[in-house]
Amino acid sequence: MSRGIRGNEARYGWAFTAPAILIIGVFLVLPILLALWVSFSDWNGLGSPLGNSEFIGGANYAKVLVDSGLAQRDFGTSIRNNLYYVIAVVPLQTALALFLAVQVNRRMLRGRGFFRTAFYFPSVTSSIAITTIFIFLFTSSGAVNAVLRWFGVNGPNWFADPTGVLHIVLGWFGVDGSGAAAADGPLGLSWWDWFAGPSVAMCVLIVLAIFTTSGTFMLLFLAALQNVGEEVGEAAAVDGAGPFRTFFSVTLPMLKPTVFTVLTLGLIGTWQVFDQIYLTGRGAPAKTLLTPAFLAYDTSFSDLKWGQGAAISFILFGIIVALTLFQRWVLRDRDTGRAGRRREVRAIARLRRDAAAVTASGTAAPDGAVPEAPVPADGRRHPRDRSEGGAR
Repeated sequence: MSRGIRGNEARYGWAFTAPAILIIGVFLVLPILLALWVSFSDWNGLGSPLGNSEFIGGANYAKVLVDSGLAQRDFGTSIRNNLYYVIAVVPLQTALALFLAVQVNRRMLRGRGFFRTAFYFPSVTSSIAITTIFIFLFTSSGAVNAVLRWFGVNGPNWFADPTGVLHIVLGWFGVDGSGAAAADGPLGLSWWDWFAGPSVAMCVLIVLAIFTTSGTFMLLFLAALQNVGEEVGEAAAVDGAGPFRTFFSVTLPMLKPTVFTVLTLGLIGTWQVFDQIYLTGRGAPAKTLLTPAFLAYDTSFSDLKWGQGAAISFILFGIIVALTLFQRWVLRDRDTGRAGRRREVRAIARLRRDAAAVTASGTAAPDGAVPEAPVPADGRRHPRDRSEGGAR
């Protein structure tokens, strides 16, 4: 009887999940498989990719990765731009989100609900609207340059300046792009181009991304902080830990899963930036705002090179997966896995040796004598043992 009930439960379970599986398969899995086929074909955009294209192997991937030309240089430029964007945005937005969460989580703060709403509001506002506002704020005659003029600083024309920040700094020391810096580097760019840093225009988008995403990640950190019991901080205070020591040695390690989630979401989001690039000039000035996500769109829908655009998309997918796995490896728990088990085995063996030494010394000691405390395997002795040895 129970076997029949289990069988009915399985059938009912599949019946309830079948619509979701069908929708995901038709509108997600199937398009991904078709796009993968397009990346290996010469499809021209007319008709179905299955009946109007031929398999050409990795030719589309070779055009952006191996073959010298404009396609490779544009892809290298987009990777460089996006790389500096990720390096700047992910750490800053994570640190700011954690800082805001810690401040909002304080009991002494009045109006915590207001601050939570105020910090989170930019995250739910349309990115199109916020980008448009930033475009007006950072024009040559905008509010930002007006404020800078109060301090005697002539601000740049932000969205029209392609100069790299690192190039500006290196120029102060008389370093230019001549000599070894002009040598060819990966993906069709010279090493001088790779070390340009984010352009002045990209710096505006970095500020925009931090402003709009920190609120969402603040809520994640806030939820994690509220799950940390008060007794944890009280125990640390009893042990003599100050506020900073308690945060960095006790609270922050307990937030490790949330930190990994925030870093992963930030990494994925920053590599997929698109709408801000589309609104601010489609990669201008001088392609310093070009990103792989926008390049895949522009290659497909503007240049009508569908296979090459699909190849860029899957290369971007591979980059995101590789960096996510690397980040997971860096933030892994050192107490688990093979290395953790090896450390556990060594610790158990050391304890057994110490216990055997205690037993042996206790057996060999004469009647009425206090046995000498054994020296642990790491060579260090307890302070009480040293003091007793000195008293003797």
